Amino acid sequence: MTWMPELNRRRWLGAMVATAAASGARLSWAGAAEPRQGRVVFVILRGGLDGLFAVPATGDPAFAAARGRFTEQAGAALPLDATFGLHPALAQMHTLYRGGELLVVHATGLAYHQRSHFDAQQVLESGGEQPGQLRDGWLGRALAATRRSGLAMSTAVPLVLRGWSAVDTWAPSRLPSPTEDLLVRLQRLYADDAALAHALGRAKGVQTEVDAAASVMSDEPAGKGMAKGGAGDFVSLCQAAGALMARPEGPQVVVLDVSGWDSHAEQAAPNGGLTRRLGELDQGLAALRAALTMPAAGDAWQRTAVVVATEFGRTVEINGTRGTDHGTGGAAWVLGGRVQGGRVLADWPGLAPAQRFEGRDLHITMDIRAVLKGVLGPQLGLSERVLAEQVFPGSTALKPADLWRA
Repeated sequence: MTWMPELNRRRWLGAMVATAAASGARLSWAGAAEPRQGRVVFVILRGGLDGLFAVPATGDPAFAAARGRFTEQAGAALPLDATFGLHPALAQMHTLYRGGELLVVHATGLAYHQRSHFDAQQVLESGGEQPGQLRDGWLGRALAATRRSGLAMSTAVPLVLRGWSAVDTWAPSRLPSPTEDLLVRLQRLYADDAALAHALGRAKGVQTEVDAAASVMSDEPAGKGMAKGGAGDFVSLCQAAGALMARPEGPQVVVLDVSGWDSHAEQAAPNGGLTRRLGELDQGLAALRAALTMPAAGDAWQRTAVVVATEFGRTVEINGTRGTDHGTGGAAWVLGGRVQGGRVLADWPGLAPAQRFEGRDLHITMDIRAVLKGVLGPQLGLSERVLAEQVFPGSTALKPADLWRA
């Protein structure tokens, strides 16, 4: 298997020096987390995934009438229980569900209900109740409370990780590789500048981990369920994230950011954008799990929790362009080796017009922060008090969701 074909030392270093210099923070992977501590992966689906498309409520009496043109595809849904199914593009996630490693959360969302992408993403990442209420991110505050390390698989630190200095970024570079001569010149140039020399040192330190992870991935056969090419950058990023987190000194928290989930038109097209993205999500999560279950990874998957969430759901009914518009309630997923999966966590409100929020949307019956609290508490060793006062300020009345096996 070829791991991250665009990744090599010179290309990576050229991309990372600027990022490390901009952050000015201490490289903190090595020694930051004990090898057996929990890991957290947060996958943000930007654009507002239609939860009723990804997890159709085919057993709800009002589903067929509301989703008329989508019912053919929903009829092919992979069964979860008497009420819910998974979109057929999520076949590997369905396998994880049947194996008890994937929990579906439905009718979930934010305290904010105004349906603006920008504002809803700000609330999702900040962990507040209104846009602008909090200026840094819930994961950043969680890391600050534990003094652990984080990594964003992107070119910039997303809001959710801001608020703590020990956070790095990584993304594959498409720029030409710098020459060895250029790197030698940079080292000489930076030698008399403490900040730039520190940044270059950070880049080299992270590169040591990346090289080691790449070596393991290239030597290991593809794990069961590993995506085998052709699914795009998200799959490669998931493979890289898993390989790095499987390292004993790897980052304790990783964030992956996936855009393109808006679906105002032709949503159910068999080869349309939404179906393709669901397929890539499915392959990416399978690749992440495969990297965390390789023999060299030990029990990394058992120590990892993956949360997949979006800023809001979509309208219950289809619009005039065979898509769905911005809504409120939607679906999320929690995956991991210790997750009490194989079930749908939902206080189902129903889809009949009188049961909808403002007559149009799926009602939110579970605040997504309860799910996030349920993950962060055991994974990062945070008490309910710290979660309520520091990580999600003002959320004392919101109890962590029960997500774990006894």
